[in-house]
Amino acid sequence: MKKSDKLTTNTSKNITQKAPDTIVNSIIHNPNFIICDLDGDIKNDSVVIVQSLKTKKYGFKIVYGKGKTDFLGLGNEILEQGFDDIDWVGIFEKAPRGEKYANNVDENGDIIAENQIQEKDKIKLVNDGIFIHQAESCGGGVIYFDNGKYNWIQQE
Repeated sequence: MKKSDKLTTNTSKNITQKAPDTIVNSIIHNPNFIICDLDGDIKNDSVVIVQSLKTKKYGFKIVYGKGKTDFLGLGNEILEQGFDDIDWVGIFEKAPRGEKYANNVDENGDIIAENQIQEKDKIKLVNDGIFIHQAESCGGGVIYFDNGKYNWIQQE
């Protein structure tokens, strides 16, 4: 990657960030990549967990089938979730299109039981998403791309 490469990371605030100067594929995450279709164009997109050699923090390098590249994390806050590093991720999988997910944490931080979540509050993924989780701390979520923006669904 050249230092001049630029990208747009679409979040709820349409944050634009430059590609990090030097990144490497993660050697602490296994697996460290998934193939999915985040944007629904029927082309394979790749999501790789990478590390910035400058910040020493981990994040995602998302390469779309049409060639566009986005980065999340690597020292930049991820989707207003209060973290900028995904070194904690233990489970990294494709969240398949068609699956339903819901934020299962209320405004007080309490976990909501599955049977308490109304059907209207569930989000059915139109395209594949990225499921990340840490079993020991029972935390994580789903990152999905919709209408040109990355979104987060909290999963405890």
